[in-house]
Amino acid sequence: MRAPTKITEHKQGTVVVLCVSGRLDASNSGVFEEKLLGLIAGGEHRFVIDFAALDYISSAGLRVLVIAAKRLAASRGAIVLSGLEGQIEEVFAVVGFDSIFKTYRTADEAVAAFIQDPAAN
Repeated sequence: MRAPTKITEHKQGTVVVLCVSGRLDASNSGVFEEKLLGLIAGGEHRFVIDFAALDYISSAGLRVLVIAAKRLAASRGAIVLSGLEGQIEEVFAVVGFDSIFKTYRTADEAVAAFIQDPAAN
């Protein structure tokens, strides 16, 4: 049985943390896209996407990250990732996203990096 996708959101200061669990594929990436782009349209521009509980990501999920990163570039915003492990980390390395997105071991480390040096993200 496939694990359902769950997206939770919380804010730490000026940083929005989205925790994505389960699977992120063509059947549900639209929900993730709507959530993320809606937050960007609402004025948010600093994001940590925590994939620590993600079991699977397809090209559809990766596409959402690229779209969001392009939108954020116009507003000097940024997305950083946390919790990449195992197969998820391997996917990001294979497609070269590990050189596009800054990654951190935990969401707390990613948020701390934004707070310590917001210009570096």
